[in-house]
Amino acid sequence: MELQELEDRMKKTIDVFSQNLSEVRAGRANPAILNKISVEYYGTPTPINQVAGISVPEARMIVIQPWDASILKEIEKAILASDIGLNPNNDGKVIRLNFPELTEERRKDLVKDIKKIAEESRVAIRSIRRDGMEDAKVKCKNSEITEDDKATLEDKIQKLTDKYVLEIDKMLENKEKEIMNI
Repeated sequence: MELQELEDRMKKTIDVFSQNLSEVRAGRANPAILNKISVEYYGTPTPINQVAGISVPEARMIVIQPWDASILKEIEKAILASDIGLNPNNDGKVIRLNFPELTEERRKDLVKDIKKIAEESRVAIRSIRRDGMEDAKVKCKNSEITEDDKATLEDKIQKLTDKYVLEIDKMLENKEKEIMNI
């Protein structure tokens, strides 16, 4: 397994972690929370952002304006069926999602949730490291690389791991500050 391949896998883990963080509701309106919600549109599950315009006119409100008014009810049903915890207000033309003010307790719960997501990402990074280390041992055992090359490769893999775990920690710290300071 090449070092570049390991780094690419670690970058993908960081991207997934970043996306998961963006979907955490931090008291401010963030259209990313709608990413996982699909609407039944002509018999096909379709992401909301492909059937409607999504805007954030205020800090704590999302407005969803479907391009086809006939699917307004479907969008409303999809939001209610999802686990985002918001009640849609339908005025016949658009759907408004109002984000309530976060309580201190809810903020602490959100921080716990993002710490769990961060730990899962760290575990994924370490798993990639383990795969790389095992691959280096196998190559050394099969005489494809020398002991010195194996040690150098393991050192590089560890440095990569440290770099990406640190990146996760920084992202976590920033999101934690965002949630607690709203």
